[in-house]
Amino acid sequence: MTLFERLLGSAFDTLGPRVRKLHHDAGTRRYAGEVEVERGHHPLATLCAWATRLPPAGRGPIEVEIAADAAGERWSRHVGAHVMRSRLWARGGLLHERLGAVTFVFRLAAHGGAIEWTAVRASALGLPLPARWFAAVGAREADRDGRYTFEVTASLPIAGLLVRYRGWLAVG
Repeated sequence: MTLFERLLGSAFDTLGPRVRKLHHDAGTRRYAGEVEVERGHHPLATLCAWATRLPPAGRGPIEVEIAADAAGERWSRHVGAHVMRSRLWARGGLLHERLGAVTFVFRLAAHGGAIEWTAVRASALGLPLPARWFAAVGAREADRDGRYTFEVTASLPIAGLLVRYRGWLAVG
């Protein structure tokens, strides 16, 4: 059973076919598509983006490599020359994702064939951060127009928008 199957349980079977396929296969696989990245301009947003290795603003191709095993998944998102790597694992029924110096904890839910990620807490360098800071951090994965689509948004109090990126991947 894969990471997302374990976390979503029977709700995994309600996902759209491309979302289900992306999260069902074990081993290493690679997907290509298009992405549009918007970045915030506040100095704190720039610092946070650096600490989590967020991609630069722009529009163009994206390649995502996912390596899944019993311990979890490793994602490498190639946006132009930039690579954003993360490690994902399950603990206590929640999805943990480490991006650079920050670990986010998400609650996953299946709605209308899509997966919605809602941040419930985070830590930086192992130190817990106030959960209320992450109320505007989340993601959505869906099947739309025959494609796997994604939208990720992260905003913080004071810093405002850190990043918003959305696009699609060819998932056969």
